[in-house]
Amino acid sequence: MKITLVGTGHVGLITGTCLAEIGHMVTCYDVDRDKIQLLKRGCLPFFEPGLNEMVKKNTENGRLSFTYSIRDALLNSEIIYITVGTPMGTDGQIDLNYIYTASDQIAEHITNKVIIVMKSTVPIGTNRIIKERIQAVSSGRASIEIVSNPEFLREGTAIHDTLFAERIIIGSDSKYAAEVVEKINQPFDIPIFKTDLQSAELIKYSSNAFLATKISFINEIAQICERVGANIEDVAYGMGLDSRIGSKFLRAGIGYGGSCFPKDVSALIQTATMHNVDMNIIKAANVVNQHQQVVLIKKAKQRFGSLHNKKAAILGLSFKPNTDDIRDSPAVRVMNILLDEGVQMTAYDPVAIENVRKLFGDDIYYSSSIEGALVNAEMAFIFTEWEEIKKVPLSKYKELMSSPVLFDGRNCYSLEEVSQYPIEYYSIGR
Repeated sequence: MKITLVGTGHVGLITGTCLAEIGHMVTCYDVDRDKIQLLKRGCLPFFEPGLNEMVKKNTENGRLSFTYSIRDALLNSEIIYITVGTPMGTDGQIDLNYIYTASDQIAEHITNKVIIVMKSTVPIGTNRIIKERIQAVSSGRASIEIVSNPEFLREGTAIHDTLFAERIIIGSDSKYAAEVVEKINQPFDIPIFKTDLQSAELIKYSSNAFLATKISFINEIAQICERVGANIEDVAYGMGLDSRIGSKFLRAGIGYGGSCFPKDVSALIQTATMHNVDMNIIKAANVVNQHQQVVLIKKAKQRFGSLHNKKAAILGLSFKPNTDDIRDSPAVRVMNILLDEGVQMTAYDPVAIENVRKLFGDDIYYSSSIEGALVNAEMAFIFTEWEEIKKVPLSKYKELMSSPVLFDGRNCYSLEEVSQYPIEYYSIGR
């Protein structure tokens, strides 16, 4: 099928590329001309493992193209995916301005029967609003059906999550539209669940809120472990053996971040509040995560007292491995606090350095290697469990730091291994 994607960010580019991979003719549109020119030159605007090769393959075979002309993008298009960003505003509510702009652009240029597929994560009820908005702006020039088809991509594994997903959710009040989108996705050979618009919207938010709650739960148990002398890794493993619970998302650490969990949890709470529903469990998960992100600061202050003029190595800046995304990264939040405390920081990350440099400028130092960040440091913080960080020999901390004090926010090293080295080691729940 001929498919147009409006919005070529993380979700849009990956979705479009994977749809081209299974045989569809895909045009990716974005208002950002620099981004489109970059893609036309074969360069990606963000880091995602395996994506560069797949984009190159499908542009060369003619199934994937890019444009900043909305007219060209929508010419004779019958299937239009909306994949623009839905950031969280300062008031905690979802900013739908990009969604409204995209829908108005679509309405101005369509003249035929069109199915709008909402891939962006939007508050419950938004799809109905968008359908009415497009119909009003288009003045009846086109027949509109809308489908909610939420994404469940994890940055760093997004291609795998698309090609080998556990389910595809299709929500629509139109049987015809739902069947068309089902046909589009059939080559993935993934279980498809069809439902109504609101349920599809809520499945996305509920899924992320549950996973966020699971993370916060195990982090609260980690606090008990530290007080009573238990090991959170053993506790989580024992819990995970129960098939009703499972082991995923039971890793204690400094909490969740990124572009999805914080935003989606906040949006679900906002929606519930609008409908006079208390979300006590989800609110608590959010509060626990806020506290958890700064737990290493508390540990450092207990160890050093004043942190003023201390030299710190910061290892890992992205909110998770295999991405350069620093949105709501715990590392960024903690670094801002460390700056206020007067800490001199040298930061390292395999791919996120430039994004962090845009935030902090010359307020911190940057290193092109882990070893460079550790030299003469009085303390080191691990915020992101990149494989190369996890593989750093503990002897390096002793060898390079002026005082080997390590605050590990991701429990990268086993306690048994650490006990063999003259290192002060502080982790989570152990």
